[in-house]
Amino acid sequence: MKAFIVDRYGKNETLRAADVPEPVLREDEVLVQVHAAGVNLLDVKVRNGEFKLLLPYKTPFVLGHDVAGVVVRVGPRVRQFKPGDEVYSRPDDLRIGTFAEFVAVKEASLALKPKNLTMEEAASIPLVALTVWQALVERAKLKKGQKVFIQAGSGGVGTFAIQLAKHLGASVATTTSTGNVAWVKGLGADVVVDYKKEDFEKVLGGYDVVLNSQDGKTLEKSLNVLQAGGQLISISGPPTPEFAEESKAPWFVKQVMRALSFGTRRKAKQLKVGYSFLFMKASGTQLRQITPLFESGAIRPVVDKVFPFDATNEALAYVESGRAKGKVVIKVR
Repeated sequence: MKAFIVDRYGKNETLRAADVPEPVLREDEVLVQVHAAGVNLLDVKVRNGEFKLLLPYKTPFVLGHDVAGVVVRVGPRVRQFKPGDEVYSRPDDLRIGTFAEFVAVKEASLALKPKNLTMEEAASIPLVALTVWQALVERAKLKKGQKVFIQAGSGGVGTFAIQLAKHLGASVATTTSTGNVAWVKGLGADVVVDYKKEDFEKVLGGYDVVLNSQDGKTLEKSLNVLQAGGQLISISGPPTPEFAEESKAPWFVKQVMRALSFGTRRKAKQLKVGYSFLFMKASGTQLRQITPLFESGAIRPVVDKVFPFDATNEALAYVESGRAKGKVVIKVR
């Protein structure tokens, strides 16, 4: 099968198009013929080697964390899926590889795709939707009437997070550039800070929850917009000792994570707010809870560009540029 491979870690490395064997199917896995694959900033970071301590992929390996496609074969222990089913998933860590014609996905991480969406739209959903669900529903337990600040409202995570938060009945603030202000308001944002003209730290205050997806400087400022007892959930680091324990990291990695997050945890404690790091987990169960939100029209997918399979490197570069409004997808089939 044709696939795009990471040969070497590095910011200036490109993926290599290659013919590789189909993935070997384990007993609890489903072989999916890939029709479309979402492209995420996580793909860029994995290629760059930023997650080597956490996710020690041995090169060469196939990249890609989002898939929509059709089941072609199932392992002997699989009960919920059959050949011909249209499905979508964020495959498990260390079993990724959706920038390919076929990918093996654990049954527990797979769901039937929303019936009203195209393959490209469905492929744009799993990673960002699961990230936001695990942050706002599972961890923050966001309630009606609460105030949530979602950074970078026009990005892949932001576009879904705004819509989910509004669906849950929260009041939503976000940041974006001048040209996207009206657009993110159309997604449901109540307060939009144009970061080219204003500093969100001076405009916002008294928030219950912050979803941080930006750099360390933005994270520090974001702690100040929370009210006492509020919580900041970061999907861009720094990782915490709790996360290190949960991920069963080696001893020296735990010490590194403890040191990286020390300053942030100390400031959060001084401000009487909570700080936690979230690295999303694959979950077919949660995807099945998310699917009806798309089928009912409560939330809509936001796809910026669809690239042909041959242009996978260009798709990755476009995501890395930070210019995408919503998600970027590769059409494989």
